[in-house]
Amino acid sequence: MTINDKTNIETVSYFGHKIREAREKQNLLLRQVAAHIEVDTALMSKAERGERNINREQVLKLAKLLKASEEEFISLWLCDKVIEVVGNDPLAEQGIKKALTKIKKQ
Repeated sequence: MTINDKTNIETVSYFGHKIREAREKQNLLLRQVAAHIEVDTALMSKAERGERNINREQVLKLAKLLKASEEEFISLWLCDKVIEVVGNDPLAEQGIKKALTKIKKQ
């Protein structure tokens, strides 16, 4: 395997799972949540499945609507973004460790 090889892995959207869980707990329809953050229902559905991303402002609106922790929603959203970028790259862990070191210095 070379550095550029990636294996196919099923990506789990931690943030999307959390949205769906919170939405269903409050008996909200997908279209209601989508309207609240001003996106169409199809995009909201894809966001829940981890197929599309929403922006930070929309994440914060969702947290308020779903009475969830903004910190938890943002951290799960960021987690999914990192996973999307590094995927199953064999050097992902090494790269993430270097990034954490740099972040901590700021």
